[in-house]
Amino acid sequence: MGDEEKKDVGDKNDHRRLHSFPLIRHSDMAEEMRTEAMELCVTACEKFASSNEAASKMIKENMDKKFGSSWHVVVGEGFGFEITYETKNLLYMFFGGSVAIAVWKCS
Repeated sequence: MGDEEKKDVGDKNDHRRLHSFPLIRHSDMAEEMRTEAMELCVTACEKFASSNEAASKMIKENMDKKFGSSWHVVVGEGFGFEITYETKNLLYMFFGGSVAIAVWKCS
């Protein structure tokens, strides 16, 4: 491997490392709930990296068990949304650079 090729591989790894942390865009959840929800979202997205639908299902089922029913989840890239939700029950975050996750509760 030449020096140029090594640099390209290094740049790609640096880019992945920079964007592999969760970034919360908006949340009105309590600190404890937000931390649990964020960790759950990261786990689901890492486990089901190739299936946003499976990640959404895992997040929803776990949120329903931990915090009561009527949670809704959207995982994907390039979407917009307008929702009505119960106050103190919204999390909008990014993970892995371009994957957005919206989690909210409404009855």
